[in-house]
Amino acid sequence: MLKVNNIEVIYDDVILVLKGLSLEVEEGKIVALLGANGAGKTTTLKAISGLLKAENGQVTDGTIEFRGQRIDKMEAEEIVRRGIFQVMEGRYVFENLTVQENLIAASRTCRSRKILKERYETVMHYFPHLQNLQNRLAGYLSGGEQQMLVIGRALMASTRLMMLDEPSLGLSPILVAEIFNILKRLNEEQNITILLVEQNAHLALSIAERGYVMENGKIVLDDTVDKLKANEDIKMFYLGLTEMGAKRSYRDAKFYKRRKRWLT
Repeated sequence: MLKVNNIEVIYDDVILVLKGLSLEVEEGKIVALLGANGAGKTTTLKAISGLLKAENGQVTDGTIEFRGQRIDKMEAEEIVRRGIFQVMEGRYVFENLTVQENLIAASRTCRSRKILKERYETVMHYFPHLQNLQNRLAGYLSGGEQQMLVIGRALMASTRLMMLDEPSLGLSPILVAEIFNILKRLNEEQNITILLVEQNAHLALSIAERGYVMENGKIVLDDTVDKLKANEDIKMFYLGLTEMGAKRSYRDAKFYKRRKRWLT
């Protein structure tokens, strides 16, 4: 469904952030993109969604293809029309608009009232809590409610590939479990493909089928979730477990730079 082929991304014509990055997302699957802060995960999503231009960034080499068509030269609006929607980190809502108005704004490419109504009903089906908040200003919603709203906006846009950037950030464990359960259902019941950026590797790998690990603008490892969970380096540096099952600090792993076995 999605093929990112050896792309480079530069900001301000100077700062090289992505350095020959490649990944693939198969239709109907959930794929996790893991990595420490600054690895380039968010930049990867923005390169796919076309949002780099807003930050003076550009794809300077390589290609991005969606369903066989190249999209890296397209405007963000056209990419949304083709079925790709990025749910931004930080839950950017239109604070001065109601929940209902936020949802309708995300469906501006839809010209059919019937389809618009069906999409709206789908949102309320998966997020019934929003039913009682339809006339409330989005700026007064809790963090969890705003996260539901921004995912709902993706559904209103008839998304086929949903890209989420840190959806668990700032939410309580109960809300996180609810959100991730809904994402899993959307994948299974609506056949929505998901590319998930998430600092909590446990969470990401609990619903994904395949994972990629990023460091310094490159993919250093990719495999099925089962194999990633069994990888000793992944256990230590991303799941926080030693071979004996004891917790270990990322900073305490002084030999980390010497152990890049996944690079070979």
